[in-house]
Amino acid sequence: MIEYEVYVDRLGEYITENPGRVVALFFVLTLVFGAGLGNISTDAGTSQFTNDSPAQEALDDVNREFSPAFETSSGSTQLIQQSSNVLSKQSMLDMLRLQERIMNRPDLRATSSSSIAATVARTLDPSATTLDQQIDALESASPSEVRAAAKQATANPNVASLLSNDFNRESVRASSTIGVVSHEVPGISSSAGTSGTSPMTDIQLEIQTMTSVADSDIRVFGSGIISSELGNVIADSLLLVVPAAVLLIFGFLVVAYRDPIDLILGVVSLVLAVVWTFGFMGLADIPFSQMLIAVPPLLLAVGIDFGLHAVNRYREERVKGTEPVLSMRTTVKQLSVAFFIVTGTTVLGFLANVTSDLAPIRDFGLVAAVGILFTFLVFGVFLPAAKLYVDQLREKYDVPAFASSPLGSEGGYLARVLSVGVVIGRRAPRAFLVVVLLTTVVAGAYGTGVDTSFSQEDFLPPEEQAGYLQQLPEPFKPGVYTVTKDLNYLEDNFESTQGDSVTIYVEGQLRQDSSLEMIHRAGEDPPESFVAEDRRAQSTSIVTVIQSYAAQDPEFAALVDRNDANGNGVPDDNLDTIYDELLSSPVSGQASSYITDDYRKTRIVYTVEGDAEQDAIVADGRDVAERLRMDSTATGNTVVFDAVSDTIFTSAIQSLTVALVATAIFLVFIYQLLEGQWTLGVVNLIPIVVTLALLAGSMRFFGIPLNALTATILAIAIGLGIDYSAHVVHRFADEYNESGDLYEALRLTVSGTGGALTGSMLTTTTGLGVLAIAITPVLGQFGIVTALSIFYSYLTALVVTPPALVVWERLTQRETTTSAPTFP
Repeated sequence: MIEYEVYVDRLGEYITENPGRVVALFFVLTLVFGAGLGNISTDAGTSQFTNDSPAQEALDDVNREFSPAFETSSGSTQLIQQSSNVLSKQSMLDMLRLQERIMNRPDLRATSSSSIAATVARTLDPSATTLDQQIDALESASPSEVRAAAKQATANPNVASLLSNDFNRESVRASSTIGVVSHEVPGISSSAGTSGTSPMTDIQLEIQTMTSVADSDIRVFGSGIISSELGNVIADSLLLVVPAAVLLIFGFLVVAYRDPIDLILGVVSLVLAVVWTFGFMGLADIPFSQMLIAVPPLLLAVGIDFGLHAVNRYREERVKGTEPVLSMRTTVKQLSVAFFIVTGTTVLGFLANVTSDLAPIRDFGLVAAVGILFTFLVFGVFLPAAKLYVDQLREKYDVPAFASSPLGSEGGYLARVLSVGVVIGRRAPRAFLVVVLLTTVVAGAYGTGVDTSFSQEDFLPPEEQAGYLQQLPEPFKPGVYTVTKDLNYLEDNFESTQGDSVTIYVEGQLRQDSSLEMIHRAGEDPPESFVAEDRRAQSTSIVTVIQSYAAQDPEFAALVDRNDANGNGVPDDNLDTIYDELLSSPVSGQASSYITDDYRKTRIVYTVEGDAEQDAIVADGRDVAERLRMDSTATGNTVVFDAVSDTIFTSAIQSLTVALVATAIFLVFIYQLLEGQWTLGVVNLIPIVVTLALLAGSMRFFGIPLNALTATILAIAIGLGIDYSAHVVHRFADEYNESGDLYEALRLTVSGTGGALTGSMLTTTTGLGVLAIAITPVLGQFGIVTALSIFYSYLTALVVTPPALVVWERLTQRETTTSAPTFP
């Protein structure tokens, strides 16, 4: 204990004797870290979470094995058309004319198009193979002829699948349909549309412009639009959240500091902590992702708390008439230890996320931990030096001081409110703690049912933005977002949304006679989440390619028939010859997208219901994969997202466990080292456990899932919660050691430290709660649960900790005065 006091005294002595040098040193370091700001890159969307997933690795294998070995890849644009009847002559002409304009633009790199309008036109005129000819066929036909051709064309289930669920075969009417334009563009990755960049973005934004002058209601949907909105939503969210947070935080800081010079010092310190942290990111080459948007508010939460405590404690000494240098030495001596405890436990809470299997969560944990360490240095060393230096200049130049009384000063209304925990501790501490224990158990048990979620929609803006957002002036008014609306529309109105599928990746000897029959049989009696036709799953595979080409080429059809023992159209003999003929045919490109050149790997793509639950799709995909007698893996975006969702839950529990254990060990060790009372570390942990239980229960009650960002909240709650309880316990230990009076020590603690905690809580809950207005749902949810975490931490620190300290004192049988304090 003596050793640490010597080091603390030396730190306080150096700060108070060299305040100008300390300030200059920190500004020099700020320039060093500031150089890294220009190196920060960005990363957005879901791909940042899936890179290390085994399911994603399987999907990457599929894309690598079955994609052409060219520099260009295929992408598609979906045209969602709505009208009173999309099968009317005029509506179909509108679709074909738009597709024709797209095909005629070389810069849009369109290679082909398809739509129900084109199918109807070819039904009218089988020789109409081009869009011009199809338009002519429709224009020259009468409405009754068009209706008859549409009825004939939609008899094919594959054609009818392009129509909305309200399609009426008898009246030949439907309210919406989907047209598709294919493109060849450089390097579309498997995660196109889930990250912040896509080569399809410029193409689809241009097509979106073209639809604005179309004669029909046609909307554009595709990976490029998704990527564009994923990128824009970060900028729009920051533009909304940052000014609002700054205004709210600044307003509360004005009330808390009540002195413009102290306010400026506090704000400058916050800026330094943020610049250092983001400069470190640039120097360490850590990209800025949507998760890291939460780091500045977290730094503000801890920084504001540290700043208010430093200034408030200094003011407590100054109002006693103590000289500035001695006042600051006392402040540094007491708070540097408290700050160290808070920093140590908070860093452990954040670093617990480094155990996650998800890279963005690991980056978040590392950056947040480093940021908290920087915050400790700035507010534990720079701010005291700057405050003392400025006060010395004030005295030298006779600058008047403004309000300088500490928050929660004795006799005030706030002091009376803050004493509630002390009153409970004096009258019924054990009974109260039993109630708290029962509440914790119930809330914790209820919270175990919290949902886990991971989907692309988490990162996209909501379908309907709040009306007040659209009333904001530029540049704060968010852009127009359509992706979520279109995704929901597709799910609600089509049996299968475009792109909803499960891929079965098969590795084995496909030359065996039974291989294709096995693939064919796997689609029989499909599970509920798979789209079915005549009790068979709707799918594409090497089998469907063979059947499709056999329908076009009589010679190949004869080859298939000669090797088809049971007459079901699936060859089960001489498969080498079948594959050789197929891969040397005009459909070789299509065939190679389903089977590799060595005939050892293939893929089967099953279409799934648009409204099917993610868990059901994944379970059904794995069941179908197990039907195959070869090494088969279910993959695809849905499977990858479900795997990430499971990893998120595992990471949350793992991080929570690591953070709790590490924090408990640290607290027990540090209080034994500092106070010779390891049991104070246990007392310090009690409010944190209560906070965690209340937070988990609240998340389930409000329907907030554990997602990519909120999964970190349990470990964060430990880090931020320790901030509040550590200040209370450490201040109590100091006051109790000095006076020996239990209740007097508690009263001084809650009136002094409690005042600073109140200012910090109000400032940071509003500053973080403002994330709720962020356009990205995942950020809004994170803001809400973080604000709840801080509020619960504050509440338990001031209401639960005092009774816990009373019980602790009685259990350890320490001497205390029997006189009871008089509460105001």
